[in-house]
Amino acid sequence: MTTFERIKEISKKKGYSSLRVLSENSGLGPNAIYQWRDKTPRIDSLQAVADVLGVSVDYLLGNTDEMHSNKNDENVPVDLDKVLSEEGMAMFDGQPLSDEYKKALLAMLKTMKGND
Repeated sequence: MTTFERIKEISKKKGYSSLRVLSENSGLGPNAIYQWRDKTPRIDSLQAVADVLGVSVDYLLGNTDEMHSNKNDENVPVDLDKVLSEEGMAMFDGQPLSDEYKKALLAMLKTMKGND
């Protein structure tokens, strides 16, 4: 299985509607991942995609069948204020949240915090 095929497969499992969405969420151009069918990706681009998918670069390259990255992010707290801010990326059910949803969630959390 090629790197492109692995990315395509795992992106479907993670609920991405298209590789274009995954590419943009990774900070790449909309067609960047499609170009990897014929070209070797740059390591920083591959790392960005691996980070968004929550897998290791080694998995994407086919060096291991273990999907999970070596990072232990499970116990790292998430700053929701940052994630829900304009520049942060937030997802629900495998789909990126729109700016309107992020703003609404942030407003709801701030309201709830004020009611302590």
